Amino acid sequence: MKYQQWKIAQRSQQVCREMERQGVPLLVAATLCARGLTDLDEAKALLSSAEDQLCDPYLMKDMDLATARIGRALRNKESIAVYGDYDVDGITATCLLTHYLRSQGGNVRYYIPDRLTEGYGVNNQAVEELALQGVTLIITVDCGITALAETAYAASLGVDMIVTDHHECKEKLPDAIAVVDPHRKDCPYPFKDLAGVGVALKLVMALGSVSGGEKRANALFHEYADLAAVGTIADVMKLLGENRTIVRVGLKHLKKTRRRGLYALMVEAGTLSRAINSTTVGYCLSPRINAAGRMGRAAMAADLILTDDTERAEYLAHELCELNRQRQGVELDIFNNCLSRLAGGGTYDCLVLADHTWHQGVVGIVASRLAEQFACPVFMICLQEDGKGKGSCRSYGGFNLFAALEQCADLLEGYGGHALAAGFTILEDNIPLFRHRMQDLIREDTGGEANVSTLKIDGEIENTAVLTVEEVEALSMLEPYGAGNPKPIFSLSGVTVTCMTDVGGGRHLKMRASRDGRTVDMIFFSVTRAKSGLAVGDKADVAFSPQINEYRGSRTVQLHLVDLRPAYTAKQQNEQALYRKYSRGEPITPCEARAMIPDREELAAVWRYLANREGEVIDHPIRLARKVAQEGDLWESTLRTMICLEVMESFELLRMEPEPGGMLRICLQKRRGQGKVSLLQSPIIKHLQDIAWGKERSS
Repeated sequence: MKYQQWKIAQRSQQVCREMERQGVPLLVAATLCARGLTDLDEAKALLSSAEDQLCDPYLMKDMDLATARIGRALRNKESIAVYGDYDVDGITATCLLTHYLRSQGGNVRYYIPDRLTEGYGVNNQAVEELALQGVTLIITVDCGITALAETAYAASLGVDMIVTDHHECKEKLPDAIAVVDPHRKDCPYPFKDLAGVGVALKLVMALGSVSGGEKRANALFHEYADLAAVGTIADVMKLLGENRTIVRVGLKHLKKTRRRGLYALMVEAGTLSRAINSTTVGYCLSPRINAAGRMGRAAMAADLILTDDTERAEYLAHELCELNRQRQGVELDIFNNCLSRLAGGGTYDCLVLADHTWHQGVVGIVASRLAEQFACPVFMICLQEDGKGKGSCRSYGGFNLFAALEQCADLLEGYGGHALAAGFTILEDNIPLFRHRMQDLIREDTGGEANVSTLKIDGEIENTAVLTVEEVEALSMLEPYGAGNPKPIFSLSGVTVTCMTDVGGGRHLKMRASRDGRTVDMIFFSVTRAKSGLAVGDKADVAFSPQINEYRGSRTVQLHLVDLRPAYTAKQQNEQALYRKYSRGEPITPCEARAMIPDREELAAVWRYLANREGEVIDHPIRLARKVAQEGDLWESTLRTMICLEVMESFELLRMEPEPGGMLRICLQKRRGQGKVSLLQSPIIKHLQDIAWGKERSS
């Protein structure tokens, strides 16, 4: 329904059983095997997330140079500026490093550029302003790796620069005192997927170890892991290896945080009554912090995190939530505007969209939503009066955006970012050529095949008896979930729907279904009965994430549906495949054509069924075919029912419109001033007859 394709992972039953014998719960073992973790030691390392997974900060190239220069600045009471980015990663990194340096007696200020007026990264005007304020050392966090000219300008003003970043590096690095970025080609640091705040955390641990050794570094890790966890989750970094340890420890500290700003934000967002996990951070806290940067007020979020004043923390938390509501409204307007442009439907290699009225701070979120909906990379460009455009892009299907932007560098004024999310600046006149080149790069990457929205499933549940409270609870061993380690998703085939109810003000669907002699409760958020394409008594395949539902002291398993689809019989599957083949204009055999031709009784039955329902029907094609067959006492055929509808549409007797969930909206139309038509003389049927029996016999 939501996804065009389900990809169910194949796993070794033998390895899975061996893991179970070693004490790994069944669903956990199935998930690990599905994701390629067949070695028991590797699996245990993933499940442990122990602090021995942390790497030595000094393995990072230039870390020694960075700590030496910062140490000198602290001893000499120099004025230091921490220069950050305006997203959650950058804001948390800025606050982390600023707080630590101040705790060491440093004369420290922070600077976060205005997203709307300054844009991303270090800029010369900001460098000059900081120099005029007496700053002699600028330390970047989550930015700066492409700031070659700005670093040179700072040096000309007598200001030293230390760059700490985690974005992809270009061939030439800034000529800074130190460039600390695990993506440097000459950096031996073994874990490359740290967030910007993760690099800042390693810098602080390295600084602490200078005076207090490993014990001090470990204490600092625990002190700042909460901020590092928030930034790492928000920046959608892979929650594997070192990030897994950072997030697991950080979430533990976040539950009992002493940071008044974060506590006030959790109160305002209503998260204190819930479990504090990666989902809570990703969907409740991060959007509120991010809203400040997106709406041009990033300093507000930094002030919130750094404040020690309870009253101010409560005020700022309320303001951030208000900004987030404004951001949601602006985002929805832009999203709907894009949908109206793309109303013609179809599939795309990529989307490159531009507009003068869009809010620059919000288009990145819209790009993410469009990428999921249209199953392709999306490039959103905010056009400006000077003939330039500032773009945000989001990947789909693992397409490497940074590498693609590198191959379009001659068309761009600047670019930077990651493989999955990036930003760029482009002249408006270059956009058409950029679009064509990007389409070519994507076709080359995909081998010319169209992207389809694909749901990755960790395995098919063969018997519902394994869905026990104990087994589902055991899945928490795999947390924290996030990029690289998503929440486990399983599938069940051929369940029978026994109950369907819209809940939550009619916005969500609650279902009950049976299989294997057991009944299972399900909920599908943001989907209704009408959109589901199912009715009580239908058989369905469901993809889900199993959860524990607590109600009045009772704990039961509930399946949070991710997708569902009718459970087709072999005959229905074959008919659907043939109809898709025919619809695409591909050649069909005489035998296939004969199976598609409806007779007079079938055409009449379809017309009677529609006419008796006041001229409009919304239904799933399979269910519609079943109902027509029952009323007309005919053999059921979804294939011939669809041909009947196409024939009637060709005579303008009705109009068909696709609806969500594979549903069809069929509206009868009145024909003015025309007599009866002979449906059997339709060119559609004539064409099928020509294929089936040759032109002489069909005539």
